[in-house]
Amino acid sequence: MSVIRVASFRFRGLRLAVAVAALFALAVPVRGQSVSIGADVVSRYVWRGLDFGESLAVQPAITFGAGGLEFGAWGSYSVSASGASANENDLWATYTVAAASGLSVAVGITDYYFPAPDARAGFGAGAAHTVEVSLAFSGPETFPISLFGGVLAESGVLYGEVGVPVELSGVGVGLHIGFVGGESDFYGTDGAAVVNVGVTASKALAITETFAVPVSVAYILNPDQDRAHLVFGFSIAP
Repeated sequence: MSVIRVASFRFRGLRLAVAVAALFALAVPVRGQSVSIGADVVSRYVWRGLDFGESLAVQPAITFGAGGLEFGAWGSYSVSASGASANENDLWATYTVAAASGLSVAVGITDYYFPAPDARAGFGAGAAHTVEVSLAFSGPETFPISLFGGVLAESGVLYGEVGVPVELSGVGVGLHIGFVGGESDFYGTDGAAVVNVGVTASKALAITETFAVPVSVAYILNPDQDRAHLVFGFSIAP
């Protein structure tokens, strides 16, 4: 049994650990503590080149932070009953180390949970829970490239992504390309493949002098599935 497969069993307490940590964070004053809430509304939930639910979706989130540690919950819920099988409720945690130059490195763990009525309980291939461990790099302003690598615990399959931000006429633009390192039921690949090529443009839409709503449009291509998506979204946060 590989180290990664052994690790998948150790992560079964992740959901409980994060829940306990959240309660502790709410109950005990901690210097540098933060809490944020919000939600995205997207015309399609497209993640790493994959369309989940084929429907408009609402994606709530809550995040707790203390120093370099952040943890929280994120979900996606289809507004269409036919897309309910793709509903998602994740728990995640990351620890980030940042340099004065703006360079940062983050390690993370995510429990992807798909609470479909017919989902098989537990962890592993075909089950409701899928665990991923990840490492992310974000460069300083002088070299603003981002690198991400995530490994699924039950299969050891790698997903890697490279991103580059630019700004054009006051609009933030992000370019990215993502690939899967091998055959994967989770990503629907028969072998190593590029699955996520896209560009995202975003800008704050001013509603009043003190309130603005971030809006975005993304064009996403999945060459492996020969599918393309054009996604509109906006975010709401207090």
